[in-house]
Amino acid sequence: MNVRLAMLSVLLTAWAVFPQNGSQLKDWNPVANEIRVNPKSPCGDLRGLTGYGYSVSTAIAMPATAEAPEHCRVSGQILPEVRFEVNLPSAWNRRLYMFGNGGFAGEPFEAQGRVSHRNRALRSGFAVAATDTGHDASAEPLATFAVSRQKLLDYAYRAVHVTAETAKQLVRAYYGAPQARAYFDGCSTGGRQGLILAQRFPNDFDGIVVGAPVLDFSSTMISYAWIAQALAAAPIPSAKLKILAERVYEQCDGKDGLKDGLIDDPRKCAFEPSRDLPKCSGESDGADCFTAKQIGALEKIYGDIVGQGRRLFPGWPVGAEVAGANGRSGWEGWLVRDDARTISVSFGETFFRYMGFPEKDANYDLSRFDFDRDPGRMTAIRQVLDATEPDLSSFRSRGGRIVMYYGWADQALNPRMGVEYYEKVAERMGPETTGFMRLFMAPGMFHCAGGVGPSTFDALTPLIEWVEKGAAPEKIVGARMAAGKPVLTRPLCPYPQVARYKGTGSVDDAGSFVCQKP
Repeated sequence: MNVRLAMLSVLLTAWAVFPQNGSQLKDWNPVANEIRVNPKSPCGDLRGLTGYGYSVSTAIAMPATAEAPEHCRVSGQILPEVRFEVNLPSAWNRRLYMFGNGGFAGEPFEAQGRVSHRNRALRSGFAVAATDTGHDASAEPLATFAVSRQKLLDYAYRAVHVTAETAKQLVRAYYGAPQARAYFDGCSTGGRQGLILAQRFPNDFDGIVVGAPVLDFSSTMISYAWIAQALAAAPIPSAKLKILAERVYEQCDGKDGLKDGLIDDPRKCAFEPSRDLPKCSGESDGADCFTAKQIGALEKIYGDIVGQGRRLFPGWPVGAEVAGANGRSGWEGWLVRDDARTISVSFGETFFRYMGFPEKDANYDLSRFDFDRDPGRMTAIRQVLDATEPDLSSFRSRGGRIVMYYGWADQALNPRMGVEYYEKVAERMGPETTGFMRLFMAPGMFHCAGGVGPSTFDALTPLIEWVEKGAAPEKIVGARMAAGKPVLTRPLCPYPQVARYKGTGSVDDAGSFVCQKP
């Protein structure tokens, strides 16, 4: 295996796990919300459930620690290579919780982000399930696993479904009763998995948190090719991103009627690089200006992706150019990088080499993508991988609920993709849409976490309250944290509502805002 590729995969996999929502269940009150159930059989006996469909490798009684309560940890494998882990607390709240994957998946179960998710849910009494989707990223980096048709299908949709089914069998065997409710939670690839479950397997979960989903995976990779070609023709050094961000926010911040360092809806800002950026003189390239070619590249990035005269995917919205808590622009690393390939190029190239087209080409690079010809060659991958079906009738009919969220300043995935999908669902499902699905847009939030906006919030607890008590979330209060403390709070409103300043009170306090239609 290529050592450089393996090292890159480790870095990208680590990144993919990290940005999952780390605030889920922070508002959950375990004492007030359930009666606990104890196991009816020994942990070790679960090894006997091994059969044709799946094998239980280990079932180990784990003692209580400061991080997690006493529980039974079950690991195993579903045919052919879908590895799973199910953790069953000794004091169970009768709920199953499964969390999703990041990037191209294949993460180890002991990765820091996955352990944090597992332990947080265990502390609240949930049985917890997870999968690697059928491959090991350290052995098959990025999308290289997709040379196997079965592993591609497992990653695309099958693994989450069969893991959920297996987890439910383990729950019934251990506690002598089925779960009362089942919940799925994921961001990025995990968000796509959540929509896949609602679309393909509507009976698997009662409630699904869909965070920043890469729901149109194929078109997202086309957009990465579009951006890569634009920046290959006119590279933009990361040092200029500060100027770009300043001009963007100068033009867009106040469009919602309040200058607060946040862009509520970038679609309402007509930022034009050719008009709003400082231009270099002649052919020179200065540190505080943009050349004509660089301006052209930015206009291409912000503009819609087109092929054969029609729009293939929306252009990138403004907002992610700003620096986050680490002092670096959201674009840096994902879209712009001075010394190496960007994450978007790495993801895009591996997709087109091993997934995008019927034929595989390990040497494919994004410069070869033809926007008039190549989208038509991607029908097969769209059918198995993309989660774009707006008809959620079956999920709604069985009483399912979805809380979806996206950061308006997402630097990794185009947030317009999420908004446009929700609008298609609303068009297809009609006025009943808000009765089972709600979208919450977070201004200034990067991909799944971070940024300059209210990116710390619990989306899972409101979902559970909606499923079990019928209390649809009218808002979710988010916070921007600094040194572990909130420095800004803001209500996230069900789309298309937005948070509007009341006219009095601190602009950093959620109480000074009300959700209303724009």
